[in-house]
Amino acid sequence: MFWEEDEDKTLPYQAPDDVIDMVFAMQSKTLPLNHAWPLSREIIKHLPWLTDYDFAGIHQIHVAESNNGWMRPEDDEIGAVLYPSKRTKLTIRIPLEKYDEASNIIGQTLNIDGHELVVGKAKKKIFTNVGVLFARYVLCEPNEDENTFLTRMAAEINTKTGFKVKKMLCGKSHNITTPDLDLHTKHLMIADLDSDTSIKIQQLGLGGSRELGCGLFLPHKSIKTLKPTE
Repeated sequence: MFWEEDEDKTLPYQAPDDVIDMVFAMQSKTLPLNHAWPLSREIIKHLPWLTDYDFAGIHQIHVAESNNGWMRPEDDEIGAVLYPSKRTKLTIRIPLEKYDEASNIIGQTLNIDGHELVVGKAKKKIFTNVGVLFARYVLCEPNEDENTFLTRMAAEINTKTGFKVKKMLCGKSHNITTPDLDLHTKHLMIADLDSDTSIKIQQLGLGGSRELGCGLFLPHKSIKTLKPTE
């Protein structure tokens, strides 16, 4: 774990909008828990230019972890499904210049491994300038320990942004199933970022397999809000 204490930072900064998240309404009764691969194949079929951009990606779809006692299944539960609500969204990360072309997917019915997903209306979501980011899935080696993983991520951040990471924490591990192999991932949270670095990490991501939802960072609540109450 990387964690060097420092004073709080404010980020009075206007985020650029040349890379955005495009957030679609969607309708689907059920989706496979391990849907990253079939979702990416369906979307790339309609938007083949996505693979031309290293930073472009497709967020995995997430629903509430609990609903009347229902808990999200684990990765190794065969045939496990998710139950999207009306508020569940489909999100892809694209260059702003491709917004109109990406809109062509609206109204399409995607076949996600036998489960239907109807793509609804879309809106733009510009990156938020925050000091704490997290990604649910960042590629790691099968037996990579925490320190090795964090050191490798710190080096990649420094290469891409010139920033020396002071606070970084990895969390749960997940597997992403593809026809050829299972990919191994870890949660990653990065804190105490300055303005330019926060935006660059959101724009560029870390690691590979963006089309499977890996290395795509989102804003996180302040670390201080995560401390347990007395």
